[in-house]
Amino acid sequence: MFEGLFQPMHLIIILVIVLIIFGPGKLPEIGKGLGKSIRDFKKAMSGENDKPTTDIKKEPASQDTIEMKKETIQQETVEPKKEATPQDTPEKKA
Repeated sequence: MFEGLFQPMHLIIILVIVLIIFGPGKLPEIGKGLGKSIRDFKKAMSGENDKPTTDIKKEPASQDTIEMKKETIQQETVEPKKEATPQDTPEKKA
């Protein structure tokens, strides 16, 4: 039933269909994800690594974010918040 499934002509047709669907820009990402998932599956089946791997990459904060945080800290330290006192509030005239 599956004798001729992996013949070169069939693989070329499958590759052309995948290229049409996903485009040339996405193929490296798809290949990377497929390779990583196969690698993780092999590790899980062999029991080589019992803990799941997580690839968390911290990106440095942008300069705008850093400046905003600095301004906020400076405002809080230089100008303490004033609480409203009866002298500061306008009186209501009836």
